[in-house]
Amino acid sequence: MPMSREDTQLTTQTTTRMTIAVLGATGMVGSRVVTEAAGRGHRVLALARRPASDVPGVTPVGVDATDADALRRALSGTAPDAFVLAVRSFPADREFLVGATRTVLDVADEAGARVLVVGGAGALRSPGDGELLVADDPAYVPAEWRDVAAAGVAQLRTCEAHPAADWAYLSPPALLTPGDRTGRYRRGTDTLLTAADGRSWISAEDLAVATVDALEAPGPDRHFTVAHADGTPSA
Repeated sequence: MPMSREDTQLTTQTTTRMTIAVLGATGMVGSRVVTEAAGRGHRVLALARRPASDVPGVTPVGVDATDADALRRALSGTAPDAFVLAVRSFPADREFLVGATRTVLDVADEAGARVLVVGGAGALRSPGDGELLVADDPAYVPAEWRDVAAAGVAQLRTCEAHPAADWAYLSPPALLTPGDRTGRYRRGTDTLLTAADGRSWISAEDLAVATVDALEAPGPDRHFTVAHADGTPSA
């Protein structure tokens, strides 16, 4: 069983400007990644089927993340330094999620760019049993979310099976909700992070902070997770 490492992170801004392509840019996570990255001075391409953004430094781009040729055309003349894939589906659509992931990995590999996949908590190990995935642990994943969690596991397996792409997979904790941006979070490896009371949570805003931090200063782990600094959801 891999060792679990945990650190508390406090974000710092970088002076190196990147071009970041965010897919799923209108979703709960993707839209916050767009705002966070642009706020740090990066150039952001906000890619979605129905793109929209009025954030300075952000270019909305309409594209289907599963269409490799369309994605290449959308990025023609632009060379992203990194891709963030933040697409989800509910009800679960494993075929879409796996297809979009494979497409982005292929296109990013051709461009020599890094990919950060913001995936699901289901791919993590359960804190109570290192042989059990969170996707199969009813303590964290109720029955109605099991298919979504399993799709996230399939997404990680797609990354692991890619022969050449430079990728990392960020699993959020069990609960992800809109909230406050504190700029602080706990970072772990492939095991779900929980507080002393068993809660596992982060705000979408702080998940976006962790995402951009990981682009600016990539860590050693291909699969890692984050959680709120004190583990307690805000009221």
